[in-house]
Amino acid sequence: MSSLAAALTGVTPASTQQAIGYPTLFVLVLLGALVPVVPTGALVSSAAVVSVHQAAPYAPALVFVTASTAAFLGDMALYWLGRRGMKSKNGSRWLEAIRSRAPEDRLAQAQEKLADHGVAVLVLSRLVPAGRIPVMLACLMAKWPIRRFARGNLPACLAWAVTYQLIGILGGSLFREPWEGVVAAVALTVVVGAAPSVWKRVRKPAAQ
Repeated sequence: MSSLAAALTGVTPASTQQAIGYPTLFVLVLLGALVPVVPTGALVSSAAVVSVHQAAPYAPALVFVTASTAAFLGDMALYWLGRRGMKSKNGSRWLEAIRSRAPEDRLAQAQEKLADHGVAVLVLSRLVPAGRIPVMLACLMAKWPIRRFARGNLPACLAWAVTYQLIGILGGSLFREPWEGVVAAVALTVVVGAAPSVWKRVRKPAAQ
């Protein structure tokens, strides 16, 4: 009985967690890239927290590979769908969905920066909250070939995965229990995401 309990509380949960956790992370990040309602940054940070508490030394590397690959494939799929909509006379629901998530002021700013700095803006767009979709739409309107978009999107996804994984590792290393690290990582992710909009609101009255 004790050996069974040890097996159930030791090897089985870890192997089951890896078998289910990484595919789940991949699917959620992929869906989050296509439909930006899933908090993918918080998911990656939470997965990084769990990886810190796992005995497997390769766990953080698997989180990084899984998250960055899913983000890249999701972005590429969305850009491809957007290009199809741009070429169609009637557009497409995917193109309309992209346009609906890109306010005019953000789109104009993205177009201006894209014209000045090119691929570098695309790399940074994933690190700026709500910056990915306006820059993607700017690339679509500038008629970037899918290969050119991919060259900028790959380092963007790698930098994004590293950033949110470091947030999770930091949160996970500060606490003994994984759930405490997850809470801390999610809270830190929310703060990082909200900081730019809060800063803009604070600056507006000062500028006036």
